[in-house]
Amino acid sequence: MSNIVNVDWVRSRILAGDTVVADVRFSPKEPLYGKEAYERGHLPGAVFVDFKRDLTDSPKEHGGRSPIPSSEDLAKTFGNLGIDRSTTVVVYEDVNGPAASRLWWLLKYVGVEDVRILDGGYEAWVQAGQSVTSEQPTLTSRTLEPIVQEHLLADVNAVRAAIETNGIKLVDSRDSNQYLGLEAPFDPIAGHIPSALNYFWKDGLEQNGNWKSPEELKAHFAGLEREEEIIVYCGSGISATPNVLALQEAGFTNVKLYAGSWSDWISYKDNPIAVGEK
Repeated sequence: MSNIVNVDWVRSRILAGDTVVADVRFSPKEPLYGKEAYERGHLPGAVFVDFKRDLTDSPKEHGGRSPIPSSEDLAKTFGNLGIDRSTTVVVYEDVNGPAASRLWWLLKYVGVEDVRILDGGYEAWVQAGQSVTSEQPTLTSRTLEPIVQEHLLADVNAVRAAIETNGIKLVDSRDSNQYLGLEAPFDPIAGHIPSALNYFWKDGLEQNGNWKSPEELKAHFAGLEREEEIIVYCGSGISATPNVLALQEAGFTNVKLYAGSWSDWISYKDNPIAVGEK
C-alpha cells in the first residue's frame, strides 16, 4: 500500500466523508504564511496544522533544532483535529516537501495507521481543476490514545553504534555542500556523521515535483540493501522525513528517523565529525 495518493483518490475520500484532510502549508521565513494561505483557500473540509506550534518542540541543550513534541502533546493536537488511531488522514502542503512528510511521520509515530500524502500538494489539486474553499470546518474532537512506534525512531546512541556496525546504514538527507562540510547555513559546525551516505531528499522527486515511482526510487536507493537497518537524518529531523517516505515507497521496511539529526549530533562535543567524501 502506497503512502502517496493522487488528486482523484483524495477527491473520492472527501466525497465519502470518511477522511481527515490536514493542511500543513509552511514557510520558515514567514511565520504566518501557512495560516494565511489556509484562510484564503484550502481543500474542502481540510483542517489546519500549524507546523511550528504543533509539530516541533522548544530546543534544549540536546535534541536538535526542531525536537519532536511528546507523544502526549501530539495525541492532544491530533485528537483535537478529529483524529484517532483508526482515522484515515491525508496531509498536504503547497507541493511535495518536508512539512507534509514530517506530519505523516509524526502521525505514524503515535500509532495512526492509515496516513497518506497528496502527491503534488495544494498546487496539484488546483491544477486539476478541483474546488477550494475558505470555509473552516466544525471540528469534532476524538481521543487519540498514542501507541508510540519506537521502532521508527533512533537516538544519538543508536547512531553512535551504527558507525561501528555492519548492516546499519546512515543516510544524510541534506544537499551535497552541507554533507561535504563546504557550508553550514543552519548550524555552527559543518560536516556529516562518519560513514553516512548522501542521498539528498529532493532527488526522490521528478523534475515536475511529483514523487518518483516505487521502481524509480528502488533504482535511486540501489546502493542500499533492503534488509539492512537504515537510519535517516538531516539538519534537524525535518527534511529527513521525505527520505524516510521515499525509502518506504522503495520497499525498505526497517527505516528509522534520527529526530535530532546533525544539530543534535554536534551538541555532543565528543561525537566524531567527517568532511569530504569520507
